[in-house]
Amino acid sequence: MDLFNADMTERTSDLSLSTKVIHGGLWITALRISNKLLSFIRIPILAWLLRPEDFGLAGIAALTIAIIQTFTQPGLAIALIRKKGNIRPYLDTIWMVSVIRSVCIFALIILSAPYVAVFFDAPEAEAVIRVFSITILIVGFRNPAVLYFQRELDFKKQYMYEFSTALANLIVSGVAAVVLRNVWALVLGAIAGSVTRCFMSYVLRPYKPRFRLDKEKFLELFEFGKWVLGSSMLYFLVSQGDDIVLGKLFGVTMLGLYQMAYTLSDLPTTQISQIIGDVTFPAYSRIQDDKQRLRRAYEKVLQLVLMGTAALAGGLFILAPEFTSIFLGPKWTNIVPILYILIWAGLLKSVKGTTEPIFNALGKPAIFTKSYFIQLIILAGVIFPLTQVSGARGIAIAVLISQAASTIFAVVQAMRTIEFKPWNFLRIWITPLSSMAVMILVVFIAKQLIDANRVIIFLVLMGLGALSYLVLNIIGSRIFGLEIVKLIKEIIHSSRGKIARSDKKWNVKSS
Repeated sequence: MDLFNADMTERTSDLSLSTKVIHGGLWITALRISNKLLSFIRIPILAWLLRPEDFGLAGIAALTIAIIQTFTQPGLAIALIRKKGNIRPYLDTIWMVSVIRSVCIFALIILSAPYVAVFFDAPEAEAVIRVFSITILIVGFRNPAVLYFQRELDFKKQYMYEFSTALANLIVSGVAAVVLRNVWALVLGAIAGSVTRCFMSYVLRPYKPRFRLDKEKFLELFEFGKWVLGSSMLYFLVSQGDDIVLGKLFGVTMLGLYQMAYTLSDLPTTQISQIIGDVTFPAYSRIQDDKQRLRRAYEKVLQLVLMGTAALAGGLFILAPEFTSIFLGPKWTNIVPILYILIWAGLLKSVKGTTEPIFNALGKPAIFTKSYFIQLIILAGVIFPLTQVSGARGIAIAVLISQAASTIFAVVQAMRTIEFKPWNFLRIWITPLSSMAVMILVVFIAKQLIDANRVIIFLVLMGLGALSYLVLNIIGSRIFGLEIVKLIKEIIHSSRGKIARSDKKWNVKSS
């Protein structure tokens, strides 16, 4: 009997939630690491071969698609993951909605492309937008049963599904960049990724969707999904509003530079919270009626997220100039001042991300939607004054300020919802932040003392920073009674198969 198959059983095992999360999270961690390794290979290759203007044009196309896609997102998949019982009767309905939506979006983008090009004063963007929109048309036909990967915590298949997409994008865009040396390399890579995603969805989870739309089932899911829609709309405005303003005011080249800085700042920090979030949402949903277990689980999740994101944010901050010059090249050095600011916005974003699974699992997505509304209001209020004062850096500062306010609101609401004491929250923060500060200081001093090849310096500094951070975290966790060491041991044991054997024994008993 599949322990995590909600369609066959709704029994919740006596295994700790942290064990389940780690067991499934190992595959998600492997997925995120693999994807980000591919990204760290792909980004430098493309950065050396292409121009910032090429990234700017591709950014305009992606932005156009994201606008229409976000404002038509019904949120049915998330509603279905949370739903108890058999979800198979709902699959055809969400597939039909996906197909109809993708066709409509594709047509709308084709029609709007000339107007978008005029808005950004980039005539060459029109063709890029139209071809790029093929990705939406393709993905709209993917297998709806892929949501079982997350619902059943079957993250091995989730790994294969997403990794194959990233790999196809890397191969095609890399080869095309060598041959074409222009923006079409990015477009072809995106299309290849979409084709692979659609194809693999049917390979990994065989299911033949039918052209059938059940109005009652749609309305049932949309009752929850409407809040996801609202949250997605607001998230788009707060996450892409800076791109729209910057692209309009400073042009395609500056947009490409800014988006590269944002990508680098976002990659290491938010991926940690996304790894945890992918696993914890279905896990939280299973214990949504047990507030005490939910509170204990969130405490462990927050410790893991803060330990990982603080290390990556601090490391990228102190090594930003070296990283940029080595991996991206001299034409990207202008992103460093912007990167210094956006790194901290990424750290706050990752912390805020830990609260969304709680709100969704407890059926309170409206709270997270409100956090985006607060972020949007503040961003809209400060972005233009700060832009007039500091240009592109002003936009980054506006993003940081609005993200801080939104994160504070979301965290406070989450603490109230699960009755999480403020002292416990502060206790969890002290160790990773103080360790990060010391790590930055250690690396800064070492940079002044070491004189060698820049690649060697980078590797030495990275190792020194990681070692100092880890040691300080272990010491701090013992002083403040945290479970970092215990959680790391659980991860190591799980990777050796101990948890897998435990799950197997439990499945035999429960059967």
